[in-house]
Amino acid sequence: MEQTEKRMAGSYEILQALQIGDKEVVLGEDRNADPEERYLCAHCQRNELFEQYSDAIVSGDFPEIVKLYAQRISEQTDRTIAAMNYPHLEGVDRSLISKEDYLPVYYEDDLNNKVVVIKPDVLRREYQQGPYQLRLCTGGFGASPKSRGSACFCRSLLTGNSSRFERLDVIGIMPMEKLPEWAKKGLEICKKKQAAREGR
Repeated sequence: MEQTEKRMAGSYEILQALQIGDKEVVLGEDRNADPEERYLCAHCQRNELFEQYSDAIVSGDFPEIVKLYAQRISEQTDRTIAAMNYPHLEGVDRSLISKEDYLPVYYEDDLNNKVVVIKPDVLRREYQQGPYQLRLCTGGFGASPKSRGSACFCRSLLTGNSSRFERLDVIGIMPMEKLPEWAKKGLEICKKKQAAREGR
């Protein structure tokens, strides 16, 4: 049986981790640490390049650290719920984008500067909703037609945040006439952010 590689945070082996919203809460153990510092609870933010741990608390009391882990998950869940129900999102249809609403993506399609639809199952569970599927594709080798590269860099029309997807994660191109009003406003903001980033 193939052994999976242990995930480590410094000398601590990560025993439990739960990502919700913009942060992951982790619980770790270092059996070689001072007995009073054997267990760890921390926040983690990571992407394809690095992971960064913050707000680390250590303890020799396992039930105490588990209680802190559960508390931090609850707090992060509350923050995520608040962010997803922010007033500017009121009235936004949360239904998944229907395949009748977008054009399928073909090998020869150029995705650069197009509004694309992301497969819901590649998004984390809390974001598997229609508004989070809509992204402005801003570049990457995968955005170009007939490219050997697969990376597509996209900006969310809902939040303005940037993310990396694979070309296979893109299931469609959204025609402008099908975009809801909130998405049109989001698209304008995304284009301005992108222009500022490129110095235009």
